[in-house]
Amino acid sequence: MLDGKTVLITGGSSGIGLATAQLMAKNGARVAITGTDPHKLETARALLGDDALAIQTDVTKSEDLARMQIVLKEEFGELNVLFANAGVAFGTPLGKTDEVMYTKLMDVNVKGVFFSVQTVLPLLSENASVILNTSWLNQIGTPGKALLSASKAAVRSFARVMSAELVERKIRVNCVSPGSIETPIHRNPNETDEHFRAYAERIGKQVPIGRMGRAEEIAGAVLFLASDASAYMLGSEIVVDGGRAEL
Repeated sequence: MLDGKTVLITGGSSGIGLATAQLMAKNGARVAITGTDPHKLETARALLGDDALAIQTDVTKSEDLARMQIVLKEEFGELNVLFANAGVAFGTPLGKTDEVMYTKLMDVNVKGVFFSVQTVLPLLSENASVILNTSWLNQIGTPGKALLSASKAAVRSFARVMSAELVERKIRVNCVSPGSIETPIHRNPNETDEHFRAYAERIGKQVPIGRMGRAEEIAGAVLFLASDASAYMLGSEIVVDGGRAEL
């Protein structure tokens, strides 16, 4: 589906990003991933093979993004697919959230996405596909998740506005909206497997389909949006949430 295409996945060293990188590489793409942890990046790159690029990048820092662009231009020349996936998730109760929490969440989830797209814009080829990672939370009001929900609603809006700006270049911008997915973003440091399984079971009972999702299930939707099979989609959102925001 992606033979000969070049792909950048931000936040690609674990979870949805890594699962997507593996699937795209399996489907013929040459993949670059970013992340902030050099050890996780190297482990992920080894899984993807010698043809993959791993670029240590903090998407909230302009100097990191500029360096990322230089590496991509040198190695790829042009970019056919961007999956702006890097993000953070944590609770922000109205009465207990401080400015540090606000800044961290909004900087990664909103600023990071916007400037990741802006940075690679000169490299994007005609008919390139940009996929933004939003969330089922952009559709509903969940107590304690005000900032996370707002950040993901902003990303959903980006897909529409960026599509309108880039349509003359024949660049498509769409987004994927995951539900509760079993990835490291849901796991606390030093948490035992037993404790996480109990958490996953509890959250799974809140989902109409009866379980948390798997990273590979989101990767499949992203692959579709990256491929020519979705050529008639523009500014759209694919919701992959087990029915959580729909039923």
